[in-house]
Amino acid sequence: MSAATGLVQIDLAPKKPQPKPEWLKARAPMGETFHDLKRLARSLNLHTVCESAHCPNIGECWNHKTATFMMLGNLCTRRCGFCAVPKGRPEPIDFDEPSRVAQAVAALGLKHAVITSVNRDDDILGGARAFALVITEIRRLAPDCQVEVLIPDFQGSEAAIEVVVEAAPEVLNHNTESVPRLYRAVRSGARYERTLRLLEYAKELNPKLVTKSGVMVGLGEEMHELMDVFRDLAQVGTDILTIGQYLRPSKDHLPMTRIYTPQEFAWMKEEALRMGFRHVESGPLVRSSYHAHEQAASTGLTVLA
Repeated sequence: MSAATGLVQIDLAPKKPQPKPEWLKARAPMGETFHDLKRLARSLNLHTVCESAHCPNIGECWNHKTATFMMLGNLCTRRCGFCAVPKGRPEPIDFDEPSRVAQAVAALGLKHAVITSVNRDDDILGGARAFALVITEIRRLAPDCQVEVLIPDFQGSEAAIEVVVEAAPEVLNHNTESVPRLYRAVRSGARYERTLRLLEYAKELNPKLVTKSGVMVGLGEEMHELMDVFRDLAQVGTDILTIGQYLRPSKDHLPMTRIYTPQEFAWMKEEALRMGFRHVESGPLVRSSYHAHEQAASTGLTVLA
């Protein structure tokens, strides 16, 4: 504020973009395996969240023949402030899609498949049935493959959660994403308590099921809020926690308020492990499915293929 005029001074000059620190730089996707997987997904008319969500690890994961397939189309019925997946009114659910996903899993020889989806608030039970179908089809076509599903909240429908859990995936993942104070901006249509209840209910249905959740940092949260979230997740029996840096997909998405250092990620991992998680994956480029098969095996509840 200017002492002479009492007016607030606003700097209208464009800010010079700051370079990313080295720990936030991922290698550009390339290589024969990367292109083979891309061609396979196109030939089967499949979407991968690796592409749709602009994942920074796509090159590393695809060259290790690991991909997260995204079912139920490529249009989400919610408008979360962090997410790069396209939004809109989706087509009716394609119940042949689970079979095509299983074909891709078998063709790639995957030992640990990760399957997710857009939100389909227009057909909650249909979405749950699609997850159950893909688990069944992968069991049929790739019986040695472990299945991890990253599911939406199904608006809290216990019937939908039951459909997925009864299909017996090795890992059931549902991301918390952020702290309760920021939910309205970060997770459109979601509720923090609903997320906790989903993870808790899945354990009630099958205590042997490995449950997992992920949190992004850099959206305006405070460290004590993150610790509260980790504690809540541990208290409902969550086995695996992933913690990664939020990276803004475009100017139309929520701004990144700060960049956490590798040392802070290491500290958060140690604190979370003390709360009782079986495994914590914490780092700048960590995403839900990053090193997913190692995460699952480290719990001692699944076998590293």
